[in-house]
Amino acid sequence: LDNIRDRQVVPSVKPGYLRPLVPEQAPEQPEPWTAVMADIERVVMSGVTHWHSPRFHAYFPTANSYPAIVADMLSGAIACIGFTWIASPACTELEVVMLDWLGQMLGLPDAFLAKSGGEGGGVIQGTASEATLVALLGAKSRAMQRVKEEHPEWTETEILSKLVGYCNKQAHSSVERAGLLGGVKLRSLKPDNKRRLRGDILKEAMEEDIRNGLIPFYVVSTLGTTSSCTFDALDEIADVCIPHNVWVHVDAAYAGSAFICPEYRYLMKGIEKADSFNFNPHKWMLVNFDCSAMWLKQPRWIVDAFNVDPLYLKHDQQGAAPDYRHWQIPLGRRFRSLKLWFVLRLYGVENLQNYIRKQIGLAHHFEKLCLSDERFELFEEVTMGLVCFRLKGDNKTNEELLRRINGRGKIHLVPSKIDDVYFLRLAICSRYTEES
Repeated sequence: LDNIRDRQVVPSVKPGYLRPLVPEQAPEQPEPWTAVMADIERVVMSGVTHWHSPRFHAYFPTANSYPAIVADMLSGAIACIGFTWIASPACTELEVVMLDWLGQMLGLPDAFLAKSGGEGGGVIQGTASEATLVALLGAKSRAMQRVKEEHPEWTETEILSKLVGYCNKQAHSSVERAGLLGGVKLRSLKPDNKRRLRGDILKEAMEEDIRNGLIPFYVVSTLGTTSSCTFDALDEIADVCIPHNVWVHVDAAYAGSAFICPEYRYLMKGIEKADSFNFNPHKWMLVNFDCSAMWLKQPRWIVDAFNVDPLYLKHDQQGAAPDYRHWQIPLGRRFRSLKLWFVLRLYGVENLQNYIRKQIGLAHHFEKLCLSDERFELFEEVTMGLVCFRLKGDNKTNEELLRRINGRGKIHLVPSKIDDVYFLRLAICSRYTEES
């Protein structure tokens, strides 16, 4: 990390580059450490895309910091698999408390926090994609139970074929994938001209589906879309969902970290009406991958959907603490809350807020540079650490610009396209990025 500025951001290797660099088979006899370490540079580093280079501006950031790296090493050394409370009590209990700490930092309503004494609480998932699927499966089990009570004569297959979920057309591809994995219909709706999903758009789609005998059960409201970081109208969406018993899941994967700064919380207006909320500290809050924080008002729907109770996993303290294996798709889980604990303590809330504000400030600096050059235009208003910009003119000109930028290997950007307009995305990703 000390000399990351000197490395080319994207390696100039071709697919298949690595195989000739290593032997055909594993060695029979052990090799010395020095040989292995020497090969890191030759074999690995020559093929690494440096996400933490200050000139990496693609996708969204992935977090990294010394406290989180050290905590990850400790997690690797303790090496427990925390699927039940008894499998490692500290692993479960620290996670419960850390998600309360984090939830309070964001100003989440008490109904999402374990300390409120209700049934709500948080869990660390691997990724936001996983959280979206877990929420969908919870929504599905809740809807199935409700419809079964209303229509005892319908079979499960019949009910399933009627369920339909919704999201913004600009929602992350993992939402569509969750629908495929969950075996339910999912509609992506065209947002308004500011690329936000609004209540009236959703209401119209739902009413049409209800008239056609379908059962709306799940909506994903995206706060900070991947393409251009726009914010769905969560408050309006939730108001449409509540009368129909539709589960509202909030996906704030990237932008959610900014809610630790009170001045950005207006963007999650209506959060108290949601059923589940998720964001990734591993994107923009200095916690190494993987650490995706998810809160549920009623985890029982997830627990019921996933509950399989073989004797070898039962223990005497069942029910007194969460058994997180019921809150997620895999059984096994690492001691990930250590990373949160270390980062929150060694930085403190104040420094994390400063970090977010600094990066948003850098985005506004780049925005000013774009606006002061009459050849360029912005595609989207800048609210977070993402600037969507383009050369005035056709898509071809912008494709050529990107080819030239990325071709030099000095700076890495990725493009996006909305309504046939091609633009470039510059995300402030690295904690080493400076105004200069």
